[in-house]
Amino acid sequence: MTTETTQKHQATLDAAVEALHGRTFFAAFPENPSPDIYGADADKQGREKFKSHRNQRFTELQQGEPAGWAGQEESPYEQAALGIQYPYFEPATLVANAQEVFGQWRKLKPADRAALLTETLEGMKERFFEIAYATMHTTGQAYMMSFQASGPHAADRALEAIAAGYEEQTRFPEETRWEKPMGKYSITLNKTWRAVPKGVAMVIGCSTFPTWNTVPGMYASLVTGNPVIIKPHPKAVLPIAIVVAEVQRVLAENGLDPRICQLAVDADDHLIAKELAENPAVKLIDYTGGSAFGEYIEGLKGKTVFTEKTGVNSIILDSCDDLDKVAQNLAFSVSLYSGQMCTAPQNFFIPAAGMQVAGELVPYEDVVQKLSAAVTGLAQNPKAGPHVLGAIQSATTQERVRDLALEGSRNVLAHGTIENPVFQNARTCSTSIHEVEASRTEQFSQELFGPIMLVIKTQDTQESIRLAAQLAREHGAISCGAYTTDPDIKEQIMDEMSLAGTPVSFNLTGGIYVNQNAGFSDFHVTGGNPAGNASFTNPEFVIKRFTWVGFREPVS
Repeated sequence: MTTETTQKHQATLDAAVEALHGRTFFAAFPENPSPDIYGADADKQGREKFKSHRNQRFTELQQGEPAGWAGQEESPYEQAALGIQYPYFEPATLVANAQEVFGQWRKLKPADRAALLTETLEGMKERFFEIAYATMHTTGQAYMMSFQASGPHAADRALEAIAAGYEEQTRFPEETRWEKPMGKYSITLNKTWRAVPKGVAMVIGCSTFPTWNTVPGMYASLVTGNPVIIKPHPKAVLPIAIVVAEVQRVLAENGLDPRICQLAVDADDHLIAKELAENPAVKLIDYTGGSAFGEYIEGLKGKTVFTEKTGVNSIILDSCDDLDKVAQNLAFSVSLYSGQMCTAPQNFFIPAAGMQVAGELVPYEDVVQKLSAAVTGLAQNPKAGPHVLGAIQSATTQERVRDLALEGSRNVLAHGTIENPVFQNARTCSTSIHEVEASRTEQFSQELFGPIMLVIKTQDTQESIRLAAQLAREHGAISCGAYTTDPDIKEQIMDEMSLAGTPVSFNLTGGIYVNQNAGFSDFHVTGGNPAGNASFTNPEFVIKRFTWVGFREPVS
């Protein structure tokens, strides 16, 4: 570790910390995959590098001799196995490795750790296109989302965690001379403090956003001095394996043990997340995924846990100026990545009387048909549909859409398939719309993951607000959208949803959608309802990963 490395990234860290405070737009990594930014051959080279991984062993990791090799990934675009094998290590071996390197990593200064980790993001940047194709063919995301979410946006979220951890560990002085006047004499002490990391950390990734959802916890634990074991979803390993390989490369180049950050893949015949999580030496766990396993993780004793689980996201429709623009925006939101986003809207609350649009009442049925037509138009647009909806990551999600039958509901729009001109065998499914009675709360109080849209006819906007807030409080919500031109209604929605720990996006009609969260500005998940107990990146996301310990002695 050299002083040059620390100094090299100090300006970036300072700018990132400033952005955390200002919450204005800040992005260290350009989201446009333009040849002018990344180079004329960057896309081609990334695509070829991805192809070179297929049907091969992934040998870039530097964490010792494996016990075997394993791999279960399948391309949703081809519905064929990727054939990539990753080194498998027994959970006990991974934990022992992490314990062995803990002392080396924790004894670095926070500024040095932050600089090293920022350096790893530069290496990640060189592989954005490779990561994009890896994401496409593990998650089913379309190309543009794969590039942005797993590349620049993920790197920005990682930098956000690094900056937050760096700031919190340098908030207080390392040492001071303390003097207490006692009249004729004084008591004088030398006092020093250390930010002491908790210990071995673990991050459990998800199948749909294998880097974006993984790197915040990964880098938050690393920057605070904790060695990390990354346990990706078995169906989405390659994107984060590339990131881990870059972290290990930078560690090794700076004379540090690369096992400070390890990849832990499941064996082909059994899953290892529980065995790792229950190991007494594992002190920190970050988890993204379903609520059942998330609640099990939260219930483990002796662990500090950060979770993002399932939620039920609502749209409250009260009034607007242009219903066509609203419908287009919402159609994009429910269709983006075929509804496989934790922020995707599901429940659309519409008053029985309809919506006020530019001062005139538009009947309920007309509002529903506007939404249906916008969803259909997007799905059937050959230039937009495949690029917006992408592919379905899991066959289980596709089956959920096809088999959904809600008693007493009305099928407003049946699901369909999306023809992909490049991948003829892509697993696709367009959005279905079901009308559900407001009294049947059991039908819309759980997340129906995938391209499923529920329309709920309410007595009035007051009932819409009450139901949306109730669902968020009792079952969790990560996002909420609302459309109203009434300032009193707006304030009521803000008040009720804030008490339910749910952020609200009001009156979106342009190129910004309820699904999207911006690094350095938007907190992702609040930790204030059952959808998750943590929020990245707020101070709590990093300060719970270390402990302040003080030392004092009289001045001689």
